[in-house]
Parts: sequence; C-alpha cells; structure tokens
Amino acid sequence: MEILTSEFFQKALLGGLFIGITAPLVGLFLVLRRLSMIGDTISHVVIAGVALGFLVRVYPLLLGIAFAIAASFAIEKLRKAYKSYAELSLAIMMSGGVALASILFTMGKGFTMDVNSYLFGSIYTLNSTDLWIIGIVTAAVLLVIGTQVKELFLITFDEEAASVSGLPVRFYNVMISVLTALIISVSIKIVGALLVSALLTIPAACSLIIARSFRQSVIAVVVIGEFALLFGLIIAGVWNLAPGGTVVLLLIAILLLMLLFRRGIRMGG
Repeated sequence: MEILTSEFFQKALLGGLFIGITAPLVGLFLVLRRLSMIGDTISHVVIAGVALGFLVRVYPLLLGIAFAIAASFAIEKLRKAYKSYAELSLAIMMSGGVALASILFTMGKGFTMDVNSYLFGSIYTLNSTDLWIIGIVTAAVLLVIGTQVKELFLITFDEEAASVSGLPVRFYNVMISVLTALIISVSIKIVGALLVSALLTIPAACSLIIARSFRQSVIAVVVIGEFALLFGLIIAGVWNLAPGGTVVLLLIAILLLMLLFRRGIRMGG
C-alpha cells in the first residue's frame, strides 16, 4: 500500500481524475451522434505524431496534439465529401495514421519502447509538464462545454433544426472534433492509444442504461469515469497490474453489472 503515498502515483491519480471528467463528457456527445469510432481513428493518428516527435526530438505530446487536430479537420472535410458514407472518413484517416506510424517506426527503431508507452499507456511516468498540459486541456474542454452546452445539445439531437435556427453547425462539428482530438492526445499516456476509445464510449454506454434525461447522462458519465479511473488505478497500483487495462476492464465490469441489473428488473417486473 506504500505506492498510494508515492509522488509518481499521486501524479498518476491527478492526471487520471482530470481525464475522468473530460473524456466521458465529450464521449457522450460522440456516442449520441453515432461517432463512437472517432476515438480509435484519432488515437492512431496521434501515435504517428508521437513517433515523429521522438524522431525529430520534439516533445512527443505536442506533435501528437498537432496531428490529432489536423486529423479532426480532415475528418470533417471527408465527412462532407462522403455525406452518405460518413464512416468512410474514419476508415481513411485510421488507415493513414497506421501507415504513417509504421513508416516512422522503421525510421527510428531506437525509440520503439518509448512509443509503446503511448500505445499501452504509461500513467506512472507522468511528469509535471504532462500534468500541466492535461490540466489546461481539461479546463479548456470544461469551459467550452459549459458555455456552449445548449448549442451542443441541439446539434447532437437535431442537426437540421440547429441549422434552420441559424446555428453555425459546421463550426460546432469542427469544435467537437477538435475537443475530441485534444482529449485523446492527452489521454493516451494514461490508458494508451489502443484503449483510449473505451474512456470515450463505455461511460456513455453505461449512462444510456441508467439516465432518464440528458442532464442525468452528463452526471452519470462523469461519475462513472471518475470512479473507474480512481479505483482502477488503485487496484492496478496495489496488485501491480497494467493501469490502462485495469481501468478499461473495470469500466466493462460496471457496464455488464448495469446490464444484468436492468435485465433483472425487467424480469422481476
């Protein structure tokens, strides 16, 4: 239990608590808009940016953020080009991200182990710079959602009505994509690029089971996200398990319990 008082573990908890607020919150909008796979797509592009950062010796997370934001704009462009096949934009960007990352891996074989920490998460290596960037992104996301929640609500549930009412729909679509890109970029060192979409989608899936309104959904995703990150990290620290994997498995366990509980209620009724 000594690990709980260690400085590196406390930094990990702080970083996890930040992400536990923002990732599920933005993920709720993505799930409701049927854009769940955008997390996987952007995370693969971020890895290409991180790999380039190691190659040119620039702070990897900054290049990862730059790549993620560029990918979010490209996804919106492709979604407009293929209106009837919007999922194509995600497939194209994911393929491009994986291809570019693989080339950069071969160009810099010496940093493969460093990149692996971004693939699978390395929350125990968070430093002060990482925490500052995560904190700034968290504050920015909460500020944007807090001031634009009515507009985001309308666009999420009825984009056509939002457009007719005069809202700049394209601007808000890009804004959601950019917020997603920022969150994914700062989350991959916590749970890893291969698992980051779980933070965006599983709390939202849980909220759809228990919430009766949008407001309840917002509260539910944050509570579930924070619970899973806090207790997942504690479990991983005490039993020496992979932090990212532990958090995601705990989220899945919560989802399964909720599904079983709902089924039990229906059978009992």
